[in-house]
Amino acid sequence: MLNLSVLLEDTARRYPNQAAFTFMDTVLSYAQVNAAANQVANGLKNTGIVDGDKIALSCLNLPYFPIIYYGILKAGATVVPLSVLLKKDEIAYHLADSDAKAYFCFSGTPELPMGQMGYEGFQEAPGCEHFFMIMPSPGMPAPIEGIQTFSDLVKEQSSNCETVQTGADDTAVIIYTSGTTGRPKGAELTHSNLLTNAIVSADLFEISHEDVQLIVLPLFHIFAMTVLMNSGVYRGASNILLPRFDANAVFGLMEKHKVSIFAGVPTMYWGLLNYSGEAFDYKAIASRLRICVSGGASLPVQVLKDFEKRFEVPIYEGYGMSEGSPVVTFNQKAIGRKPGSIGTPVWGVEVKIVDENDQELPPGEKGELLYRGPNVMKGYYQRPEVNEETLRGGWMHSGDIAVMDKEGFFYIVDRTKDMIIRGGFNVYPREVEEVMIQHEAVSLVAVYGVADEKNGEEIKACIVLKKNKNVSESELIAWTKERIAAYKYPRIIEFMSALPMSATGKILKKELRAREVK
Repeated sequence: MLNLSVLLEDTARRYPNQAAFTFMDTVLSYAQVNAAANQVANGLKNTGIVDGDKIALSCLNLPYFPIIYYGILKAGATVVPLSVLLKKDEIAYHLADSDAKAYFCFSGTPELPMGQMGYEGFQEAPGCEHFFMIMPSPGMPAPIEGIQTFSDLVKEQSSNCETVQTGADDTAVIIYTSGTTGRPKGAELTHSNLLTNAIVSADLFEISHEDVQLIVLPLFHIFAMTVLMNSGVYRGASNILLPRFDANAVFGLMEKHKVSIFAGVPTMYWGLLNYSGEAFDYKAIASRLRICVSGGASLPVQVLKDFEKRFEVPIYEGYGMSEGSPVVTFNQKAIGRKPGSIGTPVWGVEVKIVDENDQELPPGEKGELLYRGPNVMKGYYQRPEVNEETLRGGWMHSGDIAVMDKEGFFYIVDRTKDMIIRGGFNVYPREVEEVMIQHEAVSLVAVYGVADEKNGEEIKACIVLKKNKNVSESELIAWTKERIAAYKYPRIIEFMSALPMSATGKILKKELRAREVK
């Protein structure tokens, strides 16, 4: 028997008074977080939630997130973390696709009114029976009349709870990934998947209860969830929460809390390097930073070198996927690192490079990266045909083109699919195209990624307009922005008279990308 919430329960016994999560002036100890999670679990049980029920969660990096996350697990249910940037129709899709029974949604901020959007999506998901509004601090939008709040759920609930004993292979989290085909798919990650990867991550970073982590990566994303939150809780580290990346805020929190561990996507390191605002004690910050981690996309080697030169702290890169819980390879301190590489396989994981027939290739040969180990998902939720293809032969087929050198270090070369990685977020072009084609003036659309210094890739859409129809670039961008998450809409529009196509009518995106290079 195994329940991932043991991470919190064990640390609450060992370090009850240790600061677990800090947000602004709010500091919660491990004992307090565990007690609050127990109240959530008891509330859910009394609501009728049973073992295996799926419960969605949309929340910024606030103490509510870990409290609800571990509370759901304690109740024996499955957590379905959702991006806070999703719009109504996207929320409805995720709730329905995951068979969510309940939905916790933060009410949001004036700039990001998540609660209203979440409630509208909840109403369009017939199988979702309970909506819990997570109330913010004063000054935020008022709750929707007549709905149940987080406070209502936990009111008068005991702070002691008998955790439901789940199996190691039971699903703990369903995390949605754009993947490579169709609409987003939910990767089923087991209690064993996530516990193993959290322990591996903690070992890689040598985390201890004396460390202070700054968590600005979104907790609804597998990177922050496993590599920072779960591994940090496992070792009893103090976690400083920041809901949104801002270089000024990051440096301020690093200085104030003596941060020793920082993890981010390449755009964050780019932003910190190019920050020219308020002066901080950078020497003091650098003296306390022990390790930095980069993931989500390839970090330009020059950015890595410049950052390390300025702050005198190593940045360790790795490779992972939601389907891998997520860490697959890493530039490990014990083995050594090579800037520009994704390192070597982590404990328990096997990696190989294969050709189109799944035959293993020798060092120096490019092919698809495959891996297997205790980190690999059970499969995509209710996608048996996709699972059969993706997990064929017992290996997870990543869809990424990589190469291994003679010393066993791996390098990502390209992707076999069209997926765009913008600022560490996966964007699937077809999803964007299906939204844009709905505009009354759009006849044809092709979306793809173009190189961008800040975000790694930027989203571009080539548009063929309908006859006698017109729309400006800014109008079309604004229209699309209203209908999909903020990280998905195209920032660049090009109007064309025709798109390059094959004899069978397939749009040739290779030719469009070739034009960008020229």
